[in-house]
Amino acid sequence: MSDHDSQQVLVPNEVYSPSDQQVVYVTRPRQRYWLHILLLVVTFFTTLVVGARLEWNFQHGLPPFLLDDSIFPFLWALQGRHLLLGVPFSLTLMSILLAHEMGHYLYCLRYRISATLPFFIPFPTLIGTLGAFIRIRSPLRSRAILFDIGIAGPIAGFAVALPVLFFSLGHSHVAPFGVALPRIQLGYPLIFGLVQKGLAVMNPLNPVASVPLSRLYLSPVAIAAWVGMFATSLNLLPGGQLDGGHIVFAVSPRSHRTISRITILALIPLALFFWTGWIVWAILLRVSGMRHPAVTEWPDITPARRWLALFVLAMFVVTFTYLPLSPSDNDSSLFGSLSAVVKMFYHPRTLH
Repeated sequence: MSDHDSQQVLVPNEVYSPSDQQVVYVTRPRQRYWLHILLLVVTFFTTLVVGARLEWNFQHGLPPFLLDDSIFPFLWALQGRHLLLGVPFSLTLMSILLAHEMGHYLYCLRYRISATLPFFIPFPTLIGTLGAFIRIRSPLRSRAILFDIGIAGPIAGFAVALPVLFFSLGHSHVAPFGVALPRIQLGYPLIFGLVQKGLAVMNPLNPVASVPLSRLYLSPVAIAAWVGMFATSLNLLPGGQLDGGHIVFAVSPRSHRTISRITILALIPLALFFWTGWIVWAILLRVSGMRHPAVTEWPDITPARRWLALFVLAMFVVTFTYLPLSPSDNDSSLFGSLSAVVKMFYHPRTLH
């Protein structure tokens, strides 16, 4: 995943504000519907390809990510009716991403803020996409508007992903004893453990409820829910122009720069010791984290919004995982990656 999964707030060049009058003129952007539809269709296809392979592996009792042929099995998916197998994963994942972005967009409409429809980003990754985003092109008139638009996306995406996780986790498969670990293992946030405990209360006889999460072969729909939770946590990182950064700025404008720096510093050791991908997010936050769209400091947000910010903080805690992906045959930390490069340099393999 990347920053594409959060909205971008831009101050447009079309704004004209005379120094002697408090008047702002904003040019409403023209919607390029053809581009939105094209990206939607292509992303649906790329997620279908990935979902088809996930469903095939799931039906045959195999780990989700085998990587025997490639990360993006394009040619295999076009054979026979393989592509149809990816429909559950694709529809679920895109529904979660769409809910997130429409949460932002609908609140923009509510406050008459000029914004684009969601742009989906197709890409041949493990999940077939880099997410989605909207662009906001007019100034935000108050901290309350910034808060509502920023927080609506994560809440909407989480509201869709949670019931999906609850109903799909129980249909996952338990890996047989003695089988080798899958090539790529998922790290599970706290919300997965909480849902599993809920399943144990509702149906103690369900085998999924009584084994470690690491021994589960998740169904494709449950994997889509995992992606939704991971995307929620990424967007709620408290810094920069991510949703979490917007919420921090709305709650305390003067703390935004400091909290962004702390977030960057926290991501560096996570990258060094756990997952290399955190260094990418640290760099992205460093590039954009020290600036923020101009929003008037007064009036302050309401106490109800501050309580809602605490709720979203709890959402971040239960969806965050410090090691989201890890290969079974290698160390996924930055130290591990550098060590592997050094070993290859000093001890190159002999070609036969």
